[in-house]
Amino acid sequence: MIIAGVEEAGRGPVIGPMVMAICTIDESEEERLSNIGVKDSKLLTPLKREQLFDQVKEICSYEIIVLSASEIDDALNDEFMNLNKLEAVTSAKLINSVKMDKVILDCPSNNIPVYTNYVKEKVNDKNIEVIAEHKADLNHLIVGAASILAKVTRDRLIEEIKRKIGENFGSGYPSDPLTVSFLRSNWKKHEKIFRKTWATYKKVAVNSAQKGLGEY
Repeated sequence: MIIAGVEEAGRGPVIGPMVMAICTIDESEEERLSNIGVKDSKLLTPLKREQLFDQVKEICSYEIIVLSASEIDDALNDEFMNLNKLEAVTSAKLINSVKMDKVILDCPSNNIPVYTNYVKEKVNDKNIEVIAEHKADLNHLIVGAASILAKVTRDRLIEEIKRKIGENFGSGYPSDPLTVSFLRSNWKKHEKIFRKTWATYKKVAVNSAQKGLGEY
């Protein structure tokens, strides 16, 4: 039986892309992932994730989709979409791109049955068993493998953005003081890297506009 795992990285940041990955492997070979040290990417050091990245790609079949900040904004500006639906649609695209018998998704929604059915509707092969769970990256090696591919890919893209603009903005998450400080100073200068639908970005943009009006 071919099993697959789907996971994302960068769902919450105000800066940069969200990356989603799928890994597939024959169930009888899954132990190979354990042998090289695969687990939820959040439990691994950046160095260990980098080391595992190529090893996972050698053992598994995989696909990676990068959703830019503007693509995320476009989806969230659609009244029929939200972040969970965007993740579900992208999961289905990944599932449709690789052969498998069963796929396990790390579910972002509190309503697991509704999320599962939404993904199933968009999967071409109706014989594929689709399972959505909370903490799937923690409980399933194949989802952990996908989380490593997604996380390393996103981290590399973030470093690329930093090199390109010549500034360090921290993690890109709204909870990071360095990110917030950078956003306040650069929300217009480097607007392409920001997710403008995020409340953090909107607040800075509105406050700056009000401040500008007060100067007249």
